[in-house]
Amino acid sequence: MGGAVSAGEDNDDLIDNLKEAQYIRTEQVEQAFRAIDRGDYYLDSYRENAYKDLAWKNGNLHLSAPCIYSEVMEALRLRQGLSFLNLGSGTGYLSTMVGLILGPFGVNHGVELHKDVVEYAKERLEDFIKNSDSFDKFEFCEPKFVVGNCLEISSDSHQYDRIYCGAGVQKDHENYMKIMLKVGGILVVPIEDQLTQITRTGQSSWESKNILAVSFAPLVQQNRADGNKPDTVQLPPIHIRSLQDLSRVYIRRALHSQIEEASPATQRTPHKRKRRRCRRRRINTYVFVGNQLIPQRVESEEEERIGEEIREEDEEDDEEKEGSEEQPLKAEEPRVNLLRERILSLPLPDALKAYLLYYREK
Repeated sequence: MGGAVSAGEDNDDLIDNLKEAQYIRTEQVEQAFRAIDRGDYYLDSYRENAYKDLAWKNGNLHLSAPCIYSEVMEALRLRQGLSFLNLGSGTGYLSTMVGLILGPFGVNHGVELHKDVVEYAKERLEDFIKNSDSFDKFEFCEPKFVVGNCLEISSDSHQYDRIYCGAGVQKDHENYMKIMLKVGGILVVPIEDQLTQITRTGQSSWESKNILAVSFAPLVQQNRADGNKPDTVQLPPIHIRSLQDLSRVYIRRALHSQIEEASPATQRTPHKRKRRRCRRRRINTYVFVGNQLIPQRVESEEEERIGEEIREEDEEDDEEKEGSEEQPLKAEEPRVNLLRERILSLPLPDALKAYLLYYREK
């Protein structure tokens, strides 16, 4: 599913397009999307398609289109310290972005039907923590994934502030998901071809809002015809952080503050190349064609007007470019991970430095 915005050349280009099309509307969601390179969640042989606004599926691995994930992230209204449950957590891409917003005192759990996908998600998560410089810019709530059918969660499981389901939900399963919400919590779920935001306003009251027309593959239901009782899914326990772990959180936080106060001028904004404008297009619906989800869209008068304005602006830009001399671009200097350098400079044993760095390799 997807195709709502123009294809990007890299992750930043994709996010620029999502912003321009108003799928990403808040700064915290933008920062999370920029920190996690979507291409890192693709198999290498498919990475060239990572920055298109399209869904991707290979065997049990699946990623929704970027425009869908951005709508989900905005609809969840995330903030630090909340608890989050991802039903059908897949590659862990969404859960990892959510963890950047929840911070170290949040809860971040995922349930995924396929064991091989859970293993893949754990590998991608470990790679992000150990190798991505983006990791050191955030206080992270690490996702915990379990294997199981999200329709068989134990009835005594704890409730969550935010829940997302990444598969189509039938009406008779709607209440099952709503009950897992705390009062004041938000559930984002595809129901009857609509991505829907459900807010629990009281013990037995909810408010619903349709966000976007979509078509998701349905939730897999356990076959009870053979008389065997399905395995009950036990969600990860909610642990209180150890004193050692809390020390790491606060030491890193203090170092971050020192760096920001001492050298704000060193936080250099990277060079921004001129980008092709994208048209703001909304998808009316999505349909299955074989194993592919294909967007179906009808051009509106508003879209035609926007397209005409873009063409006129492009012509003006071309005229300005012809009238000015080309300035050679300076080679961009590699960005420095200031937090890592600060930790490595501390007069501490190497083992403690490694712990403060989360045993990072980069």
